[in-house]
Amino acid sequence: MSYKIAVASSDGINVDLSFGEAKNLMIYNVQGEEYTLSETRESIAPPAAEKSAVGERCRGCAPAATGCGGRTKAEIVSDCRCVICKSAGFNVRKQFEKSAVSCFDVECTIAEALDKITRYFSRVDGHISLKNFK
Repeated sequence: MSYKIAVASSDGINVDLSFGEAKNLMIYNVQGEEYTLSETRESIAPPAAEKSAVGERCRGCAPAATGCGGRTKAEIVSDCRCVICKSAGFNVRKQFEKSAVSCFDVECTIAEALDKITRYFSRVDGHISLKNFK
């Protein structure tokens, strides 16, 4: 089974940004327990004066440039199975739930987080017990 994981990182090595702080999200394609970086998506939220009643919207960027087309930050990753970040707020988590996107709050290296999460999903998808999962 193939899926995508979004990661919030400032340096491309560590998971060190909250979802709201992330200006760019690294998108990894996952096949089994193997993962590769496939793209980086811009997710800059507008200044407070530009926020709509619907929620935070990204700047009026051209859809061809970023692929976001004015969607909320949570909608930008709606095609991903999960988001890995330092933390995420309550409202964003609710938006993730609507899109069936899991959110993992961690502070470690990207490689460590992806290794553990891809192993976890591999076991869940294969209906393997998580009783002794580490």
